[in-house]
Amino acid sequence: MRPLIQMFTVVVVIALALMYGASALNSSEGFTGGNTLTIYNWGDYIDPELIAEFEKESGMKVVYQTFDSNEAMMTKIEQGGTTFDLSVPSEYAISKMKEENLLLPIDKSKLPNLKFINPRFLHLSFDPDNAYSIPYFWGTVGIIYNSDMLGGKKFTSWDELWDPSLHNQILLVDGAREIIGMGLNSLHYSLNDTDETHLQQAKNKLNLLTGNVKAIVGDEIKMLLANEEAAVGVVWSGDAAEIMDENDKLDYVVPKEGSNLWFDNMVIPKTARNIEGAHQFINFMLDPKHAAQNAEYVGYSTPNEKAMEYLPEEIAQDKRFYPDPELTEKLEVYKNLGKRMLSHYNELFLEFKMHRK
Repeated sequence: MRPLIQMFTVVVVIALALMYGASALNSSEGFTGGNTLTIYNWGDYIDPELIAEFEKESGMKVVYQTFDSNEAMMTKIEQGGTTFDLSVPSEYAISKMKEENLLLPIDKSKLPNLKFINPRFLHLSFDPDNAYSIPYFWGTVGIIYNSDMLGGKKFTSWDELWDPSLHNQILLVDGAREIIGMGLNSLHYSLNDTDETHLQQAKNKLNLLTGNVKAIVGDEIKMLLANEEAAVGVVWSGDAAEIMDENDKLDYVVPKEGSNLWFDNMVIPKTARNIEGAHQFINFMLDPKHAAQNAEYVGYSTPNEKAMEYLPEEIAQDKRFYPDPELTEKLEVYKNLGKRMLSHYNELFLEFKMHRK
């Protein structure tokens, strides 16, 4: 019987070890709740020093995971396999997540620093009462260009991207809403257009751009433009600010036909275990000094009105990245077009990418 008992003992020890390992893994994934805060955010979208400061101040361990698209983020939260206590989706994704019951309501009584947010960034259409989301960053989509590489050429319009002189000189962000939207805007259509004729016209016009497009890329677009591997890029404003910080020959413009005005907000997914910690983190990031530090590090525009006082004047006064309401009121926020139409946008974008080959 002793060998049997020994074997049973070994099995028990292994089982306990596996349980301990699973517990440790779950802890790192955020399953333990109070002592761990699991954040799901875009890559390179927070100053790491702020995470360290929050950990020291709160006594919590922050597990920081990243996504590269709203769709990937929503899918993972919907599947529910991993616990996320806080995420930072864009406006149309917030609207969709509300519809699909993927978010928990925000307890604004736990956010005394919410008073520092500029009122123009509150009560927007995708979350009218800010019941589920709190502003994090905002910005635009536009054209960044190196005038020196183009013989002094400047940009004011989307249409100028189709200039034959720009052969193999343009980099595009890898985003369906951004690039299909650019095609729609160039035809003076809405970014949220669902008319099939208009969408096909936009795709056909984009097909005519392929000779000028050097590549459709992700985060590496910043390095490529800063290193002058291409003269022109279609990018988000915060990326433009970061690129221009690396290479002062570049400039950024929002085309006159119109463009996207986007918002990324902090939300608490339904998977959250550490709801109290999520509120603490949101309030921590709403502190004006923290918001200013984060904006200076990341390069995107802060919605925190008080934080503007702590930003360097050359940043706070830069109208390319903090445009007046007169301009932003002319821009469009992405709407939640529904799963079917969003899939169609993705199909059109894929067709455009395949056409380049």
